[in-house]
Amino acid sequence: MISGIVKNGRATVNIIFRLTNKPDFTIEFVIDTGFTEFLSLPPTAVTLLGLPFVYEMYANLADNSNVILPVHQGNIIWNGEEREVNVLAIGKRPLLGTALLDGYELVI
Repeated sequence: MISGIVKNGRATVNIIFRLTNKPDFTIEFVIDTGFTEFLSLPPTAVTLLGLPFVYEMYANLADNSNVILPVHQGNIIWNGEEREVNVLAIGKRPLLGTALLDGYELVI
């Protein structure tokens, strides 16, 4: 089971990141049920972490604008298991999307 907390009106979950040859660390993500990908991080955070670039994808944002987003790869611990997930470099705060929640029950 994965538990989180509601802070300032936002449901949050801590996710452990695993980088090669570095200690594991945690980042707090806001659950965004309108975001259909796995995770997003601000571009500066992606650069700082050195997450490898995978590809670019077209996306339609909530304001109906279309953009091209860089997709990176990250390793996380999710429900006790290491997983490789896509991390979009966009926005100002870490977001957790519904792709990572697929198959799980979400209770807030």
